[in-house]
Amino acid sequence: MAWRVDEAVEHGLIDNTVEGLTTGKIWLAGRDEPLILSLNGDCWRDLAGTILEFESPNPRVCPEASKLDTEQTGIIGDITASRKARVPELSEEEMDECERRGEEIPFQWSNVLYIEWFSEINGRVLIEAADYHLKVSASEWQMDEDQEEAQKLANLSAMRDFLAQVIRRTEPDDSPESTSVTGHGELDEYEWEERLKESDRLSDAYQEVLEKYIDDYDSERKEAFVMGWDGLLGAMAEREENGEDEDFDDDQDFQEEWRNSDEDQDENQDDDDWLAASHPLQTRAREVAMRCFDLVSRSDDKDSPAQRLVSNLMQVSAKLAGVLHGHGSGYEPEAGFVLAVLKRCLNWINDAVGACSEIIAAADDPDACASLENLRNEIFAIRDGIIELRREFKKG
Repeated sequence: MAWRVDEAVEHGLIDNTVEGLTTGKIWLAGRDEPLILSLNGDCWRDLAGTILEFESPNPRVCPEASKLDTEQTGIIGDITASRKARVPELSEEEMDECERRGEEIPFQWSNVLYIEWFSEINGRVLIEAADYHLKVSASEWQMDEDQEEAQKLANLSAMRDFLAQVIRRTEPDDSPESTSVTGHGELDEYEWEERLKESDRLSDAYQEVLEKYIDDYDSERKEAFVMGWDGLLGAMAEREENGEDEDFDDDQDFQEEWRNSDEDQDENQDDDDWLAASHPLQTRAREVAMRCFDLVSRSDDKDSPAQRLVSNLMQVSAKLAGVLHGHGSGYEPEAGFVLAVLKRCLNWINDAVGACSEIIAAADDPDACASLENLRNEIFAIRDGIIELRREFKKG
């Protein structure tokens, strides 16, 4: 998805003194040559017509930054120094301590520097920071409110086009020969795998969209537009035309209140029903995932063996719940879908085994090693169970 290089920035400048064209140079830690920007479009009104110079107080070498092409030619995204965002009031160490104590991290609303563009080679590149030192020159030309709104709409369209390339939606094929592999409309394992890949791309894209627009006053509409959910946009417009916003909100509040009122009395029954409907392999995967939380220390590095172990086991537990929960209760998902998900679970299991082996190799405590080896044996047992399930579904 987006290339986020704010940690690697040493210093740079953005030049929008020529209307309709934004250029710039950005020096990154670990690179000899700066990024050279040549972008169609203008900054927001606070920077339009100016030269912005910025410097980071604490640049760090970022492996991703070294992979960016030097010549960054493309379309401008949102570039502004007045974007409002929630900025933590604590240091990273203090935030870690808050998370360990289960406390909320205090935030304050601040202006942040937001530099976004869509490169012809690399795609979306983003710099977002609240602690850069900024210097803005006098304006060579003035942008009015209408021009700014037009530029923001163009930026939304650029984001929509970028996400459409990321998601790569498949067009539905309703021809008779495409409706059935098994003779009654079911998809096989490989077709389900393609659908799951598209679902993954959709989830990744939506996560990117949420991060960008979550604090925007018009977030719902902007999210729907850039995701290409034109049906939702139409429904929202129709709702506004009919004056249904207030009633809709009241109905949502009522549903939430109703759910909360029943939550306590149904909690124990729901737990019992869930356990009764659980597949043994699903139950075992959930228990192993919970054990993993107690055995490893999770670092902030998402690529660390501990994080990989935890995330992969949680993925397996969740996905097995999705395809095996309630098995035999009357609802049976298509065999091709189950096979595709189980295949993915094998990939996560294999990565979890590798991560667990790395942790064992680095451990000094014999008791910790023994516990981790037992955990690895449990992971292998789940792997064997998944392989056996795949055999059963292929026979069926």
